[in-house]
Amino acid sequence: MPVFTKLKVLDLFAGIGMFSYGLHKTRLYETKAFCEWDMGCQKVLRKNFNGVPIYEDIKDLRATDLSFFPDVLTGGFPCQDISEAGKREGITGERSSHWKHYARLIDEIKPKGVIIENVSALLRRGLDVVLSDLHTLGYDAEWHCITAKHLGAYHERDRVWIIAYRNDNGKQGFKPLQYFKQDGQGWEDRKADMQQMFESPFGRSDNWPEPLVRRVDVQRPEWVDRIGQLGNTVYWPIVERLGYHLYENIK
Repeated sequence: MPVFTKLKVLDLFAGIGMFSYGLHKTRLYETKAFCEWDMGCQKVLRKNFNGVPIYEDIKDLRATDLSFFPDVLTGGFPCQDISEAGKREGITGERSSHWKHYARLIDEIKPKGVIIENVSALLRRGLDVVLSDLHTLGYDAEWHCITAKHLGAYHERDRVWIIAYRNDNGKQGFKPLQYFKQDGQGWEDRKADMQQMFESPFGRSDNWPEPLVRRVDVQRPEWVDRIGQLGNTVYWPIVERLGYHLYENIK
C-alpha cells in the first residue's frame, strides 16, 4: 500500500500562520517554511510552528534558498495600496507591488498549486495583472469573493481568493469550486466555538469594558499589536475548505 505524503507548503506573507493552520486542519499539507518580515508575527510562528524556518524578506528569497521542493505556495500579498481604506494606488503601489516577488517565486519554483488572498477591491485594482501573470507563468486560475460569514463567522471580512493550477499537469481542466452558502454548509462546530466567545463579549479592566480578544488595555500596548495581527490575518476555515478543493485538483 503506498505511503501517503503530505503536500509541502511555502507560506508567504505568513502573518501569524492562519493559512498554514487552515491547511494543517485538512491533514493533507505540511508547511515547511514561512516568509514573514514582522518580528511580532515571527514570535507567534515560532511558538505555534516550532522548528519551521522563517525567511524574513520576500525580496531576498530565492528558490535556491529552500531545502525542499514546495508543492503549494500560499499567501495574501500586501493590500495597503489596493484597499478602500488605503492609498488606492493599486497593485503597482509601494506595498502591494510585492505581488511581483510572489509571481517571481511561482516562476522559480513552479509549484503544483497556489492559493492567493487579498481584499475584494483587488477586483478593480489589480486582478487583471495577477491573472495575466499567472497565465504567462503557465497557470490556470479561478477566483471567488468569499466572506467569513459564508463559513459561519459573525463578521463579513470580504476577500477575493485566487486558486491557480499548473496547466501542464496532464488534466483537462479542473473541478470548479462550488458556491458557498450563507448558512455555513455544515460548519456548525465553528459557529459554536465562536458563540462561546460572543456570549461574553466584554471583560473588565477597573471600570472600563474592553474586548474579550486578548483584553486590549492602554496600559498594555503589546495587546494592540496582537489585535493588528488578527486584523491582518485570514479566516482559517476558508483556507481549510480551499485546501480540500486544491488537493482534489492536483493530487
